[in-house]
Amino acid sequence: MRHSSAGIVGWGVYIPRYRIRVDEIARAWGFSLETVKSLGMHEKAVEGPDEDTITIGYAAAKYALARAGVSPSEIGAVYVGTESKPYAVKPSATVIAEALGVNPKHQVADLEFACRAGTEAIRIGISLVESGQARYALAIGADTAQSSPGDVLEFTAASGGAAYIVGPRDRSVAYFEGSVTYSTDTPDFWRREGVPYPRHGEAFTGDPAYFHHIVTAAKLLMEELGLRPSDFDYAVFHQPNGKFPLKAASILGIPREKVLPGLVTPWIGNTYNGSMLIGLARVLEQAKPGQRILAVSFGSGAGSDALSIVVTDRILEAVDKAPRVDELLKRKVYIDYGLYLKFRRMVRAYRL
Repeated sequence: MRHSSAGIVGWGVYIPRYRIRVDEIARAWGFSLETVKSLGMHEKAVEGPDEDTITIGYAAAKYALARAGVSPSEIGAVYVGTESKPYAVKPSATVIAEALGVNPKHQVADLEFACRAGTEAIRIGISLVESGQARYALAIGADTAQSSPGDVLEFTAASGGAAYIVGPRDRSVAYFEGSVTYSTDTPDFWRREGVPYPRHGEAFTGDPAYFHHIVTAAKLLMEELGLRPSDFDYAVFHQPNGKFPLKAASILGIPREKVLPGLVTPWIGNTYNGSMLIGLARVLEQAKPGQRILAVSFGSGAGSDALSIVVTDRILEAVDKAPRVDELLKRKVYIDYGLYLKFRRMVRAYRL
């Protein structure tokens, strides 16, 4: 689908300051260093004892509003994409909207589609803006990703999020040129009701899940817009680990140097709905007017959104109105595995 009148007006990212090195997790469970290296991971972000998806989404949204120069009262829709909301039955989006001061007369919902729900929020925002139903829409992707202790997923499942304000193209730091969604029933990752941790299909999560959907969505988008891989200055893909995005780029014929600027997972982990969106934010913070970005999300179950985004001159005045991703990457405090378990509420104190 081609877009003509919507773009990104502001963006913001929040990454918790706590980090745990992946070799600390490997030591606790007896994994070999070869296993860790195969994932392309160094460390990951961990939410603090007073943080959750709501606080992460709120902080990212505050930064997005600062960059956009938009009053919360002008926001006509709020959508939160997550798979780790703090309440089983109570929306996170309403809490964030009220805390921000958004006018209660707005569209609002929590969205679910594994790690793709954040870009689904953006696509809904595009539709609302282009149809005239909202001047500005706030789309958030945030998670405190779950992983079973001792599972290989524990090396990557992390915490963080990003927020994007979608609005009119003439006020945008980058406009949407086109988008495509591609989805199938592919059970590569799931968590049943009442089960605390997700399960995954091991190698099945690569093919036919991640690579098939990412590559197909990207190709369909390029066909629809008449573009080639060489027409993109940057490419950002969902980042379940440090290896998959580079392999997806290779399959598409995109040089790794176009992917590396947006590759953040090796230092913060897979923040699920924040994964690709944080990488996109990092790219925006170094992109120049006129450059084109390919952004492709992936959510298990399974589906991908592919977006073509073109940067405008307004990017230059917006970047330094909120903390950059690189600043947040450097702001960190390392914790050991014991504190990690405590912060993630995997152990509890019992008193006789």
